[in-house]
Amino acid sequence: MTERKIADFWVDPTCPWAWMASRWMLEVEKVREVDVRWNVMSLSCLNSGLDASTHSAEKIQKGWAPVRVLTAARLGHGAGVILPLYTAMGNRIHLEGDKDYRRVIKAALDEVGLPATLSEAGDEENWDDALKAMHHAGMDQVGLDVGTPVISVEGIAFFGPVVSPAPKGDNAGRLWDGVLLVAGTDGFFELKRSRTRKPIFD
Repeated sequence: MTERKIADFWVDPTCPWAWMASRWMLEVEKVREVDVRWNVMSLSCLNSGLDASTHSAEKIQKGWAPVRVLTAARLGHGAGVILPLYTAMGNRIHLEGDKDYRRVIKAALDEVGLPATLSEAGDEENWDDALKAMHHAGMDQVGLDVGTPVISVEGIAFFGPVVSPAPKGDNAGRLWDGVLLVAGTDGFFELKRSRTRKPIFD
């Protein structure tokens, strides 16, 4: 029997492309011998201090709350809460189009049965050291000139895939096989083309 691999996956709930890739990764678990460990990264952390014309201070500030709450939930209730809480947030942000992150956080915590008081972590900078440690555990493997998602499996770390819609079934498995193949090729860094469609969430 083939031993199941472990893939670490880093997400920020506000990123639609991470959401697409996370739904793909859930499909991959069904058709390939791999289990996912979910981790938190922060686009606000990544983009702080960058060009204000593309990363507004307001957007960066707003983005801290969801990842702080995920971090607080992870530290207080274990790694197993990241996926259900991330999914509850993502359904509201990406499928329902709710960009009021305070409302999203409160509803998501209620849905997964976590204490409502965790929402207070969204305003508390004392979670940032733990958040940044988890963020850098992923980002330092691929470099800071990428975004989310980041995936690491058996010593191979990569940014992406950026895909829309998320492949299902064996199509998901074949994409996984291809990504591992190119990411594991010595000296391979990038394969890219312009995006011609927005995220398709169906």
